[in-house]
Amino acid sequence: MTRRGFLGSLVAVGGSRLWGVETRPPNIVFILCDDLGYGDLGCYGSRIETPNLDRLASEGVRFTNFCSADPVCSPSRAALLTGRYPTRVSVPRVLMPEDQGGLNLDETTIANVLKARGYRTFCIGKWHLGRPVQYLPTSRGFDEYFGIPYSNDMNPRVLMHNTEVIEETANLETLTQRYTEQARRFIAESKGSPFFLYMPHTFPHIPLAVSQRFRGKSKEGLYGDVVQEIDWSVGEVLHSLKQSGLDRNTLVMFSSDNGPWYQGSPGKLRGRKNTTYEGGVREPFIARWTGTIPTGRVSNALASMMDVFPTVTRLCGGTMPPKPLDGIDIWPLLHGDRQYIDRQPLLYFDNWDLQCARWMDWKLHIARHNTAAYTPAPSGGRRSYLLPKPELYNLASDPDESYDVAPGNQEVVEQIQAKIGGMIKDFPEQVRQAFAEAKARAVNPSMPAGAYPQPIKQ
Repeated sequence: MTRRGFLGSLVAVGGSRLWGVETRPPNIVFILCDDLGYGDLGCYGSRIETPNLDRLASEGVRFTNFCSADPVCSPSRAALLTGRYPTRVSVPRVLMPEDQGGLNLDETTIANVLKARGYRTFCIGKWHLGRPVQYLPTSRGFDEYFGIPYSNDMNPRVLMHNTEVIEETANLETLTQRYTEQARRFIAESKGSPFFLYMPHTFPHIPLAVSQRFRGKSKEGLYGDVVQEIDWSVGEVLHSLKQSGLDRNTLVMFSSDNGPWYQGSPGKLRGRKNTTYEGGVREPFIARWTGTIPTGRVSNALASMMDVFPTVTRLCGGTMPPKPLDGIDIWPLLHGDRQYIDRQPLLYFDNWDLQCARWMDWKLHIARHNTAAYTPAPSGGRRSYLLPKPELYNLASDPDESYDVAPGNQEVVEQIQAKIGGMIKDFPEQVRQAFAEAKARAVNPSMPAGAYPQPIKQ
């Protein structure tokens, strides 16, 4: 594609900017953490010092109701890169090194879309969407890859460049530093072309490790040190953009794949990684585009990791894939033209099993497994059971999902259940079958209630 052909059309951006023959489309930088909690950044209330991310938030918009599409890593990443539920793209669970599959090969990724528009594309960090070569980033729209293909607690812990192993056991202490060096190199080399930098960090997933420069730097132990090194890395990326004269034409986004595991903070939210409570799925999300996104804003609108795909695709003049998306274009929220956007409920799964739905400020839990993930299964096996009664939470007044308000809001319960029933018909057979089996299975009498009824105000 020629540069004239690439820049030949005019595309409106949020009603405030046009790019065409005189200016190139925006660069896209998406930085993703692994197992970072909602409450782990200074601008989200943490005692860990994160000055670069706090500055990024002050120079753009910070979301308080941004949710991943799943409470564990592989499914969440699949949803980010495709704009579709992980149960639609055959990634309902965490992928292991020995798995021979991955993200469906007929799915379109953001990198595919942007590469077709003439973008340079680079993935730096944890991939976790398939280890065989046909599933690696270089086969999914990325020109280059540098990182660990799965979680750092999985073996063998290889470090790869493109499809070649360059380190049989990756040195975790230098990993964030090396990721950052690669990012700075890529930005410096991409001055003449629009680019997409996808930077999914390995940390703060355990086992934790940090360079000597940051060891003991925070007052919050090794976990705090690791987060502060990631914050430093973000600062280096921002500095590289400014140094290259690109910060005013680059949309920078930051988030995490799911809630914290054993360490880290979900803030005041209930639950952690592996759970569909808010602490497992609600994430920090910051977006900055200097000169285009108004500064110092906080958005309380509901948004999803799946929204990144359609938003970026439209901003960059890309072609939407043939398969329908589950995310929506949230540019009006980023730019501040809208305070909220009406949408279908967000569904949350545990493997193939539907557990709950988020609709506006309401969260309806309809099912729960008889044991948490990664714990020994009961004698009859790990299964999802419908709750004796659905539990409804008003997240505007009760963000930690402490008080079940279903008894006083049966109309809302019925509305959400009807929406779930309509949506589930369009999901793959595995989802529909799991949903039917859960409905047919006898309610587990030992299933504990998720919350006490809300006390009556005197």
